[in-house]
Amino acid sequence: MSETTAARSTSGFTAGTLIGILGGLVGLGGAEFRLPVLIGVFKLPTLEAIIFNKAMSLVVVMAALVFRVKTIPVDVLATHLDVVINLLAGSLIGAWWAAGYAMTMSRKWLNRVILVLLAGLSLVMLSEAWFNMLQNTTSLFESGIVRMVAGVIAGFGIGVVAAMLGVAGGELLIPTIVLLFGQDIKVAGSLSLMVSLPTMIVGFLRYTGADAFAVLRREKPMFLSMAGGSVAGAALGGLMLGLVPTQILMTLLGVILLISAIKTFQHSH
Repeated sequence: MSETTAARSTSGFTAGTLIGILGGLVGLGGAEFRLPVLIGVFKLPTLEAIIFNKAMSLVVVMAALVFRVKTIPVDVLATHLDVVINLLAGSLIGAWWAAGYAMTMSRKWLNRVILVLLAGLSLVMLSEAWFNMLQNTTSLFESGIVRMVAGVIAGFGIGVVAAMLGVAGGELLIPTIVLLFGQDIKVAGSLSLMVSLPTMIVGFLRYTGADAFAVLRREKPMFLSMAGGSVAGAALGGLMLGLVPTQILMTLLGVILLISAIKTFQHSH
């Protein structure tokens, strides 16, 4: 391993750990924060950064799913499979379409789309922090065709965001499951992982046709070190849960995400 590769791997582990801790503190994977770092700090081209981020998110989500199964029994999750299937009906299509579209976009337009999506996610985080959106466990619609259609549409949008940013989509899935289906937030967290994993796999498979997919071979040492740091950081963040008031933390992270998105993507070409 060359000195440059070693330094890049060390930086990757450090960045992965810090982002993992931040994500773990609020119950997210941290991928929305990792994308600006991959482009702004590690200088990966936009599409390569998305693919790298997508592969990293897959690793983190699989680890998170293993950890969460221990806290919420599988039989409890099985009773809510209708929610998972409803959202997957839209998210799988959205992820496949968005990944294919991202591969054909110019870097300039891709950066513009990412800027808008990241800014939107930061606003979602700020809304969750200040308007207690997730305290209500009454579903927006009665069980039936209207809620099913709303679930497919919401799933499609979440699949698009997940594919375009290389994220798991938990920051959108959890509020959707709580507000649309009236589920408890802890159950929603696990259900979101059950939707995220197939959605990310579909987007990831779609990206295998892109030349930029070669980034995973070229940056393998950094990928492995960042993946290790991300999983370790997420575990540490989970252990520190509650040390910082959630409202303050979500506000801070929302502002950081907005600023980093603007700085990274506003002037990218």
